[in-house]
Parts: sequence; structure tokens; C-alpha cells
Amino acid sequence: MIARLLLLASLLVHSVQAESLSPLGERPDWTVLAPFQETITRAEFVRLLDRVYAPRDAATGLIDVNEERASIVQRLGEPERFTLRFAKDAASAKSPPRYWRAGQPLAGLRVAIDPGHLGGEWAKMEERWFRIGAGVPVAEGDLTLRVAEALAPQLTALGAEVLWVRRAPGPTTPKRVADFFQIARAFLAAQGVANPRETYRSMEEPGRGATVQSQAELLFYRQAEIRHRAHLVNDELKPDLVLCLHFNADAWGDPQRPAFVPKNHFHVLVNGCYSPTELRLDDNRFELLQRLLGGVTDEEHRISTTVATHMARALALPPYIYTRDIAVRVNASPYVWARNLLANRLYRCPVVFLEPYVMNSQELWERVQAGDYEGVRTVAGSARKSLVREYAVAVAEGLTAAMRHR
Repeated sequence: MIARLLLLASLLVHSVQAESLSPLGERPDWTVLAPFQETITRAEFVRLLDRVYAPRDAATGLIDVNEERASIVQRLGEPERFTLRFAKDAASAKSPPRYWRAGQPLAGLRVAIDPGHLGGEWAKMEERWFRIGAGVPVAEGDLTLRVAEALAPQLTALGAEVLWVRRAPGPTTPKRVADFFQIARAFLAAQGVANPRETYRSMEEPGRGATVQSQAELLFYRQAEIRHRAHLVNDELKPDLVLCLHFNADAWGDPQRPAFVPKNHFHVLVNGCYSPTELRLDDNRFELLQRLLGGVTDEEHRISTTVATHMARALALPPYIYTRDIAVRVNASPYVWARNLLANRLYRCPVVFLEPYVMNSQELWERVQAGDYEGVRTVAGSARKSLVREYAVAVAEGLTAAMRHR
């Protein structure tokens, strides 16, 4: 399942390469970066670019650095470049413009909770759902919402101001799948798919991914929905921090006969590790610079690392280890990885992107069947809190520690 989704996502990316934009991406307004002039030193810029955002020389030929400035390609294939002047030293560096506040204690911190995915009637479409017999379905979007509902009162009791990115099952965007059929046809045509089928009848139907409906669905829930959440975060909520709540998963095959895996692990994602292909997209380069220059990176890494340390201990889960170059470690923590995801790229404040548990592990299945409960029970061979309470408590304790030790 995951391999197929990656293939489809790649299809969408490559289909818009002629425009040098990611799916549904907008042409960047480079004048937005003018207030970031002389806000960062050359040494700091190079450190962040080489170690976090564009490791392995991914930005070669696109972002060129000399002693006094960086020169960035604005539009692929055209000569015009954006020039970023460096501050002479840290003492003279100007403060970058941003809506979030650094160094806040937990009391008074504006925390946006973003329960990942959609859940509800949308869970099957986004392929984050499976069920065994008459058991309780495992649906990521519903589970993350339950965790958010358990977490919010804990954060409020600790003095944080809780903001909601998604508060009910379903999408936050007013757009729907039908709104993307025309764009989906254009994407398929760009890939040489002539006269594609408009719709499919079942999730298991051969060739479903090459239908207009399937491509439109991907645009809806993997692009438009996340872009709308970014609008909510950046333009309306303007939090100091976003908690993106997710569950991990491995391929489970047919949802009616899911394949359990023995794995169960945990990791936290921060933004970074853009590939050369991703950086050839004009909006990706622009959005990278907004994050790098916005002063987000070190605060995001610090909070994510402390939260990861406390959650790993509370959940008793080993770290997930990436074996491909789509992610890179940013510090000594085995749990924290930089990866270029749409949400942690577009949100212009620190983001803690959580990926605990493996949804199709036997253990997690049994814990979902046990439901929510007070106290501790023996489930899947261990005495544990309910799944959603364990997750929520671990996040609250980790965030408390992160904001206490600044």
C-alpha cells in the first residue's frame, strides 16, 4: 500500500515538473523574503542548508553561497535570482519576522493540535483504515482525533492555550474530490495516459491508480487538505507550536485480510532533507528558505528531541530507522529525523510531527480493540494505559519537559 502511494505521489510531482511547481503549488512571490535580509550569518545559513535542509549537496546550482550573500534560482530555467545578504556577525543580525514566540514556558504557550488524516467516512479513501471480522476498525484519522481530545484538556490544565487545526472527522477544506477531476486529467495526460477511466468501483480494482477519480482523491487529501491546514495555521491560528499527531503503519495488503507485522516503533519528524528533485521545484526552494530564515529550525529540533526522549521512555518503543535517503538524522537522538513533508514544510512555526506505534502490528490491533479505559489493564500481554491515553499523556509530559528546560 505505502509503495503504491509513493508511486502515485511521485507521478503527481513529476507531472508538474514542466511548471517547476509541486501539485497545487503556487508560483512564489520572492519579494516576501525581502524582510529576511541580513537576519542570518553565512556560517549559520551554510550549517542549516548542509546539515538539515539540503544534505548531500542537494542544492548545488540552485542555491549558491559566497562570503557575503546567497544567490537562489527563482524560476527553474530562467536567469533571474534572489539575492540574500548575510549579516556580518551574530551580534548585528536582524530579527526575522515571524508570528510565533520562541522561549515560551508551557503556561501561555499557543499550541495548535493537528490530528493527522481525515478519518470517518474518508478513512477508506485515504487508505488509513482496515478491519478484521467484526472487530473495531483501525482508522488513523479517528485515532489521532481521539488522542487530540485526550491531550487538549491536559495541556489546558498545564496553562497552554490549545488551538484546533481539525476538531471533527473529515476534511477542513471546503474543496471536495470532484473539484480536482480536471487537474487530475491534465496530470494523467502529462504522463501519457490517454483516455483514462473516470472512476473505479472498488479499492482492489486493478488499475485504480490510473483513474481520474484516484488521482483527484490524492490531490484532495494529500495536497488540498494539507495546504488548507497550512492556511489555518499560518493565517488564522498563528500558534507558537504545532503538534502533528499520527500513527505509523507498514503495508497491510487487503484491508479485509490485513497482514500483521511484528514491528512496533516510534520516531519524530522535523522538516528537512530536501532531495535534488524536490529542490528543482520553485515553491519547494521558496518554502525551504521561509523555514530556514524564519528561525524555526533550532527550536523545532530542541522541542522535538525532548518530546521524543520522554515519549520513547513512556511508550517503551524502539526507534524507527530509515534505510533510504529520504530522511536524515539531525542530532544524536535516534528518534528524530529530518524529512520534507508538506505539513512540516508549509507550517511556518516549530512543528513536532509524531509517528508512534505501527497500526498493523498485532499489539496495536489488540489495544484498539480494548478501547479507551481508565487506569491500567493487561492488553496484548502488558499492563498499559489505554492507547489514546498513553499517547496523550506521553506527549503532555514530553512537552512539559521541553518547555521547562529551555
